[in-house]
Amino acid sequence: MIKYRLRCTNDHTFDGWFRDSAAYERQEKRKLLECPVCGNAKVERAIMSPNVGRKGNAIVPVAKSPEATPPAETVPAVMPGPAIPPEMRKMLLELRRQVERNCDYVGDKFAEEARKIHYGETDKRGIYGETSDEEAAALADEGIEFGRLPWVPKGN
Repeated sequence: MIKYRLRCTNDHTFDGWFRDSAAYERQEKRKLLECPVCGNAKVERAIMSPNVGRKGNAIVPVAKSPEATPPAETVPAVMPGPAIPPEMRKMLLELRRQVERNCDYVGDKFAEEARKIHYGETDKRGIYGETSDEEAAALADEGIEFGRLPWVPKGN
């Protein structure tokens, strides 16, 4: 997986994860990239600093048995950022309410169901659920349109 810092022509910056640089190139060529802030489809890579860890700060996955293979990438824990402003939280909760009301929840079968809909194996309908970064990248590579939403918890 490779992470790029992206920027739209309205100067919004955001991160995008791709299987490799070729996956990014394919999505950019097919105009599949879109700014999550304004929806602008004119997106390009922005200048970013390399992600180089300090000596002694590396995360090394350990296999539990000789047959087990370690994960391809280990993600470090992340401290939560600042609280979401109340107005934005209200909008995100309304978005969640609309999705839950108008779409079918398919759980961890999201990628499978999205493919069935895309290839005409089942009726077109709105769906939501969960999928891995790898499956999301594979869906994008296949030209299957979907979006990722910040899923705000209903409680405080």
